[in-house]
Amino acid sequence: MTQAIANGRNGQNGYHVDTEPESSSISASSSNASEYGVEGTNGITNGTGNLTLNGNGNGNIRDRMQRKKSSPMMPSFMVSAPGKVIVFGEHAVVHGKAAIAASIALRSYLLVTSLSKSRKTVTLKFPDIDFDHSWRIDELPWAIFQQPSKKKYYYSLVTEIDQELVAAIQPYLADVSPDKPADVRKVHQNSAGSFLYMFLSLGSQSFPACQYTLRSTIPIGAGLGSSATIAVCLSAALLLQLRTLSGPHPDQPPEEARMQIERINRWAYVYEMFIHGNPSGVDNTVSTQGKAVMFQRTDYSKAPDVKPLWDFPELPLLLVDTRTPKSTAHEVAKVGRLKDTHPKLVGSILDAIDKVTQTSAELIAEDDFSTEKEDSLRRVGELMNINHGLLVSLGVSHPRLERVRELVDHQGIGWTKLTGAGGGGCSITLLKPGVPREKLARLEEQLDEEGYQRFETTLGGDGVGVLWPAVLKNGTVEDEEGGMEIDQEKFLNAQGNDGVERLVGVHGGMPGEREGWKFWRVESNPDI
Repeated sequence: MTQAIANGRNGQNGYHVDTEPESSSISASSSNASEYGVEGTNGITNGTGNLTLNGNGNGNIRDRMQRKKSSPMMPSFMVSAPGKVIVFGEHAVVHGKAAIAASIALRSYLLVTSLSKSRKTVTLKFPDIDFDHSWRIDELPWAIFQQPSKKKYYYSLVTEIDQELVAAIQPYLADVSPDKPADVRKVHQNSAGSFLYMFLSLGSQSFPACQYTLRSTIPIGAGLGSSATIAVCLSAALLLQLRTLSGPHPDQPPEEARMQIERINRWAYVYEMFIHGNPSGVDNTVSTQGKAVMFQRTDYSKAPDVKPLWDFPELPLLLVDTRTPKSTAHEVAKVGRLKDTHPKLVGSILDAIDKVTQTSAELIAEDDFSTEKEDSLRRVGELMNINHGLLVSLGVSHPRLERVRELVDHQGIGWTKLTGAGGGGCSITLLKPGVPREKLARLEEQLDEEGYQRFETTLGGDGVGVLWPAVLKNGTVEDEEGGMEIDQEKFLNAQGNDGVERLVGVHGGMPGEREGWKFWRVESNPDI
């Protein structure tokens, strides 16, 4: 296993990484006088750790030197991860063909707040789903997770969930949301169980008391990977707290960034396995690395073949949620029955969808492809239209989806297709360059009037990001005092998606420069 790579710059993100995987030792990145119990002495270190005094040197400080070093709490920090959409290849992927999934700029945001040592608790607070629960760290089942045959490390590759460990967690889920309806309680217990499994696998009984508060701008249950974004945020947060990641930082080589991204992704997959059993791993992969992936699963007893598209371009996207309940299983079964009835015909349609997917990947990889060229976007848009038409022939569209296409085509502002299983859910529209604002406004007004939920977003953007510490500079007067600190009260009081984005959003929403968020850069070509 590749060892953790220290970033080579003391103080990067306020921590230093030990390079031995078997060790969890941590060395401080700075030596402040306060760490030696010396305050108000104007003391300096002489390079050997011994303290001398400025001026005449009067005063005996030996008793102060013998004091135990202080251990300040880790500053609050934030982690964010994007949702995803299927761009090409829906349904065909179920039958062994390729599909492409890409990140979107709708994101989840996790605030990690350290608590005083006396608290000795760990808390999950997810206000968007009305979930709030705490555990006493000392009472958790550390003994079984620390057994040599069970113990995992941050670099471990976990490919299945250990049922003995799952059983050990169950007593700690019994009092989670006992007064909630059964379906809500199941969601809360899944979130709690997957977190505890990851927390107990990576942490130890000496883990600092802390609170994890999550807000999301991603519609739940719309096929946009909201569960995976939580998995990625918690995975990255725990690994940062363990100080096993040396990034992200602007000059980090792509190879090093990808190694650390893979570490986050491995543990996000563990979270997803706890909830879903045998997930494809596509959602957490896209959410971790951003950009896009091409994936194909020809043998359902094995994991899919996932090929990262590191240089997938950022494309302007209008995402529309029909707010129509859908059943992925129902739509998949519908196509399966159609294929059984008309095997050659449906097989040729699935082959055509696969050809669209392959052609789109080749198109985007062309040297002269540019998001600023109308011809480049037009060719991608035409492939989206073709893909949608083939899905319609399989019977997986819906009148609400077709209505979005009708409205977009009437305004002539882009190319639209369903995304995901269909039968409701969401559509995506690749917007033409230079769309007049008044045309887009008319479309948005019509969508609002007809009960759709719409999001102007971006396709193929950044993956997991870190705001360390939780301080932003927004071009406001607060910047003169070091920026705006994101505390839990501000975070919890942010109203709706717009409020969260204005407060902490990766892409801003307030006037002036927005500084603070950093990402692991994975592109082969940094100019893309």
